[in-house]
Amino acid sequence: MYRKTFDGMNCSIARALDEVGEWWSLLIVRECTLGTTRFDDFQRRLGIARNVLTARLNSLVEHGVLEKVLTEGSERRSEYRLTEKGEALYPALVALMQWGDQWCGHDAPLQLVEHASGQPVEPVGLRVGKRSLGLHDVRLEAGPGATAKTKDVIEVRNRAILGVD
Repeated sequence: MYRKTFDGMNCSIARALDEVGEWWSLLIVRECTLGTTRFDDFQRRLGIARNVLTARLNSLVEHGVLEKVLTEGSERRSEYRLTEKGEALYPALVALMQWGDQWCGHDAPLQLVEHASGQPVEPVGLRVGKRSLGLHDVRLEAGPGATAKTKDVIEVRNRAILGVD
């Protein structure tokens, strides 16, 4: 049995996956970052079934990741564009791409460089100042939306990963 929603989970990752976690959704967002805007172009570039593409585009519009706008000069054709919320996914896509380049056994098909300087983009990561942080450098603390269960998870995680209470 497949889960239909992560609504009941008090977890930001689960909530994000509810909106963009289906694999076609992130590939559609990726296509938007590559300049794709039209239904037929998404379908051609991704090789996705039309009914699946329709459902994914509608979901991304419903969640405010994409907006559907009339194509300039046309009353019948529309395009899909990233919203501010959609553009905010870009660092997550880059992190996923960089992880895939490092860990999925293939040569990187793309290189990211800053447009103005031509300098390579550094790996996405956690930092405090210039220091890079990993799993064992970060302590979790309860946020404003933490439940008692979340606080228990935090305590167990910090003890297991960091050896602290």
